[in-house]
Amino acid sequence: MALRPLSKIDQLLLGVDKALRAVVPNSNPSTRQLPVSSDEIPELTITEARHVAGLMRINHTGEVCAQGLYHGQAFAAKDSGVKQAMQNSAEEEVDHLVWCETRLNELGSHASIFTPVWYGMSFGLGAVAGAISNEFSLGFVAETEAQVSEHLQDHINQLPEHDQRSREILAQMDIEERHHRELALASGGAALSPPVRQTMRWMANRMKATAYHL
Repeated sequence: MALRPLSKIDQLLLGVDKALRAVVPNSNPSTRQLPVSSDEIPELTITEARHVAGLMRINHTGEVCAQGLYHGQAFAAKDSGVKQAMQNSAEEEVDHLVWCETRLNELGSHASIFTPVWYGMSFGLGAVAGAISNEFSLGFVAETEAQVSEHLQDHINQLPEHDQRSREILAQMDIEERHHRELALASGGAALSPPVRQTMRWMANRMKATAYHL
């Protein structure tokens, strides 16, 4: 039996559900297990645990922003192919969100208290990018993923040597973020101007500085 197309109300409710799942902790099911080689939880000092929690909170916030960005772009995208690609990427990023939440729970910590704010800002940016053009929207994704990959690699280097669990999670996330960037470029993403890239980096740095603590 063929499924009927979703009505506008159905689409709205589905969008609200996705938004809530992005900002409400532990509300998403993961389609994949943690990408770790051992179930052993590493023993960390209080100082180490706080630092790792701060890094994982930043990465969790980055995944919340990715959800908002992709949802906003899918909302405003002019091309159905681009819209579907944004929705697919958002679904793939859900695993990253769950992995970060899981590690934060293991560390006895929590997500950023500003999670709804990060999502809302990212949704708005994504919607604007999607409304400008498909090429700009995809270029925005590519640049975002490039900057995410940079801070993932930096965080991997900052982890305590014996925290292999966090290191493996972030390494797998980095592989997939790079793949998303390649897909965006291959789909026609345009290079962004230096002022746009610099503004994105400035905003990301403010977010990271806040999310590390709060």
